[in-house]
Amino acid sequence: MAKPFLLGVLGGMGPLATLDFQRRLLDATPAQCDQQQIPMVVWNVPQIADRQHALAGTGPSPLPQLLYGIRMLNQAGASHIALPCNTAHHWYDALSEASDAPILHIVDATLEAIAQSADKPSRVGIIATKGTLEAGWYQQRLAAQGIEALEPTAEELTQWFVPGCYAVKRGALVEGGTLLARQADALFERGAQKLVLACTEVPVALEAVNTPFHPLTYDPAQALAERCSQLWQIKR
Repeated sequence: MAKPFLLGVLGGMGPLATLDFQRRLLDATPAQCDQQQIPMVVWNVPQIADRQHALAGTGPSPLPQLLYGIRMLNQAGASHIALPCNTAHHWYDALSEASDAPILHIVDATLEAIAQSADKPSRVGIIATKGTLEAGWYQQRLAAQGIEALEPTAEELTQWFVPGCYAVKRGALVEGGTLLARQADALFERGAQKLVLACTEVPVALEAVNTPFHPLTYDPAQALAERCSQLWQIKR
């Protein structure tokens, strides 16, 4: 007998992004009362080792803590698990092997949303950590749809993305949004027609400074939330 639907969220990376993802889950679900919303258990533990530092070789691996979180979500009865952090998908295979519950992949959810969009672009900019960019998940899947991917330069990552991301983590949303808006502008200037906001801090920051980019962006966290909502509506 299949277990009841219970979404596990492996969060904490960062905590504000996890709360934002929970809000997106609520917004993505056409509920008429409390009982129709997605049942979930959330592992929002910010002490997970920094993913960017780990991939740069300047910090410990977060894998042991991620595996512990997966174990706790499985013990809590999760039937599916969502991982809102893009960069943490570097450890997706190891986490999936350790989990009884299937882990939804944020890149798959995002590219499904792009494939179904009415105004699919031919050039898409990617705002993401260096680790996510080097992994090539988005670039490869975009290329499979005939879409050219544009990436930040090394200088842009150093000047705008990294400090913008960490500004959000310390609660300086306007500072972070201002820096990340410059990154977005640079990608548009190089020919991007739309952007994939492939780091969970980026949409939060851009919203804080009221940028006009929203109609021109794909938000992986939103795509993942909508995928979770679709599964819940099928299963309930």
